[in-house]
Amino acid sequence: MTLRTRYEFTLPRGYVDREGALHRQGVMRLATARDELEPLRDPTISGPDDPRLTVVVLARVVERLGALELVTTHEIEGLFAADLAYLQDFYGVINFGTPAEVEEFLAGQDDVAPAAPALAEEPTPATDVPDPGFVPSTRQRSAIEELPAETR
Repeated sequence: MTLRTRYEFTLPRGYVDREGALHRQGVMRLATARDELEPLRDPTISGPDDPRLTVVVLARVVERLGALELVTTHEIEGLFAADLAYLQDFYGVINFGTPAEVEEFLAGQDDVAPAAPALAEEPTPATDVPDPGFVPSTRQRSAIEELPAETR
């Protein structure tokens, strides 16, 4: 029996690099005790509850992400929130889950929807077409009206 130490994953959205290339496929290896202890010695980490600890640990165990030559904290910090959450779950399952939980999680990756193209949405121009349900008031103000003297 061999121990599987590397797992492929597909990010729900994908990392978009500086050139605009999308990277969704990756490989994460099992963490070692060193992977969890060394980041605690990092002066930028304030303790085990520091949210940056997750970023540093993931940067150590994600061995490949798309066509990137190296995965660093910069790439992990640049992930969409959904992808960061996905990697956190993935890390937890492959390192602390049962074989059945790992298989279930990996099977669920097949259900991951393909990433939508990263297109900037153009705002819809406003039109002057009135709402068909709009009923104008019978008394319309055409200009600034002077308040009646009795209300002053």
